[in-house]
Amino acid sequence: MASLPLTLVVITYNEAHTIARCLDSVPFAAEKVVVDSGSTDDTVAIARAHGARVVHQDWLGFGPQRNFATTQASHDWLLALDADEFLSPELAAELEAALPAIQAGNDAAVYLRRRTIYMGRPMRWYRPSVGEKMARLWHRDRARWTDARVHESLRFDGTSRTLRAPFDHVNNPSLVEKQLKVLRYSELKCRDWYDKGKSTRMWQTPFVFLLAFVKDYLFRLAVLDGWRGFIIAQTAASYAVYKRMRYYEMRHNPASRESAATALHRHGLDRGSDTTT
Repeated sequence: MASLPLTLVVITYNEAHTIARCLDSVPFAAEKVVVDSGSTDDTVAIARAHGARVVHQDWLGFGPQRNFATTQASHDWLLALDADEFLSPELAAELEAALPAIQAGNDAAVYLRRRTIYMGRPMRWYRPSVGEKMARLWHRDRARWTDARVHESLRFDGTSRTLRAPFDHVNNPSLVEKQLKVLRYSELKCRDWYDKGKSTRMWQTPFVFLLAFVKDYLFRLAVLDGWRGFIIAQTAASYAVYKRMRYYEMRHNPASRESAATALHRHGLDRGSDTTT
């Protein structure tokens, strides 16, 4: 397969079990860059063995880490995947065929559709998991990632297009890993809120769980995915509530920020310069 002037960028930390599949799913990329924030497993060695150039960067937060990765690329067009994501063969073929026209045009970014594999198999009905549109292919001079510590997004003012075939996301191999991610992501989101001085509005909390659950379970059709749908809706609603409770604690007991950071770091869930500001 001929290589195309495209840089695949992946940010990693202890992703030895997934990084090879991710990198190998984009065989046509002329360059593969892995920005690693200090993995203690075999991530770096595996990434290099699968054709990636590995750059170390202490953790900056998701948005800043992706923007740093952009600076390490040799090509103007970049494709971002997480280590637990990979292109389907259908999308790889579609992207390879479409890339020359994309690069010759004036689009700022391209939306890809993400399909989620949850509890071992793809979700069939839950809307965010069966074709969620995400801007993951972009021109380095026409788009930039937001600086959010978590839930970052690609921002641009120009035109875009959307490809049809999906890429796959293996969403938390177990509920244990999901709950660990909830702890980490909640902490990062609460730090952003804390820096911005967001009000707590705890009076909303009793309603947040119900509204979040109903939105996902009924309006986003999780109900049609059976018990897996119930579980994914319940964990999403619990995440929405926990963030608010944790932020309330931060505001009323600022010392808990350092205590929580120490605990999360001890368990490998926190690292680098995103701990404090």
